[in-house]
Amino acid sequence: MAVLQIRTLPDPVLRQKAKRVTKIDDSIQKLIDDMIDTLRADPNRAGLAAPQVGVLLRVAVIELPEQKLITLINPEIVEKEGERIVEEGCLSIPGYFGEIKRAVTVKVKAQDRHGKKFRLKAQGLLAQALEQEIEHLDGTLYIDHLESPEKLFKIIKE
Repeated sequence: MAVLQIRTLPDPVLRQKAKRVTKIDDSIQKLIDDMIDTLRADPNRAGLAAPQVGVLLRVAVIELPEQKLITLINPEIVEKEGERIVEEGCLSIPGYFGEIKRAVTVKVKAQDRHGKKFRLKAQGLLAQALEQEIEHLDGTLYIDHLESPEKLFKIIKE
């Protein structure tokens, strides 16, 4: 297992659509393990999609405080409900965050790391993380949702 390098803008891989996983083999298991290690390398990280580590496959991992790790293979958002304004950042756009609109509730279907299909309904931060990571698999970043450049903020460390 290893901590992988996070790809950052303007890396073109971040704008490409990831391919469906057709076979969950040892290489996919290793990718998932490495992505989990990479996610856990920084306690401020909540989710990671495979394109963020340079792999164009539909795989993502999410781990929020007080919640168990979620591994998503070939995830799809099947329904969104409501709308709210959130502050969002991304490992692939370091040093910035933006104010964007996200759903209040999302419903997702996916496979786990063993190929078992599941559905998940989420609200709040988990819904936001699911939206962001699944969008990464389509080459979309949170900055694509900014209503104006004034909604993007530089993080100033004191």
